[in-house]
Amino acid sequence: MAVGKIKYMTGKLIILSAPSGAGKSTIIQHLLKQDLGLEFSVSATSRNSRKGETDGRDYFFLSVDEFKEKIKKNEFLEWEQVYENIYYGTFKSEVERIRNKGSNVIFDVDIAGGLSIKKEYGKDALAIFIMPPSVEELKKRLIARGDGTENIEERVQKAEKEIKYKDNFDIVIINDKLEEALEEAVKVVRGFLYE
Repeated sequence: MAVGKIKYMTGKLIILSAPSGAGKSTIIQHLLKQDLGLEFSVSATSRNSRKGETDGRDYFFLSVDEFKEKIKKNEFLEWEQVYENIYYGTFKSEVERIRNKGSNVIFDVDIAGGLSIKKEYGKDALAIFIMPPSVEELKKRLIARGDGTENIEERVQKAEKEIKYKDNFDIVIINDKLEEALEEAVKVVRGFLYE
């Protein structure tokens, strides 16, 4: 009689996507502090690290050439060139490492990446779109965050396009009042993981 492989419990996937400045990272940090068995999937990027960011904790920082080589080797679950020579992607190995130990994976990914992961994992994944209360409010947040002026206009234009995809997500959370958005995110995620 052949003995099959032992099947380990695999975790579920929580995908958070939003226009830049909508509050996605703040919500993710809050969710990670809850008792939800979540582990953050560290993305790869070809952009330069920002002050205070650590390789392997915030992102896997790669050169453009390294990133392109990993694309050729099919190492990404999803990837996208967000701006010229600025790539972001999710390593397949990172997702499976987390899931295979029984933890739930939480993603901070752009809109296209979030929808790709949802399509790949179906009912095992919950795709949440974090919506700013308005484009004007989003612009104010980007200015307050200290993004450069030319950067802000580019991000606002991108946000207007991204918002059109919100209905492709399982849940839309409007981040108008942060405390309410945090509560709603915890409730939605807990319901999905432990339904």
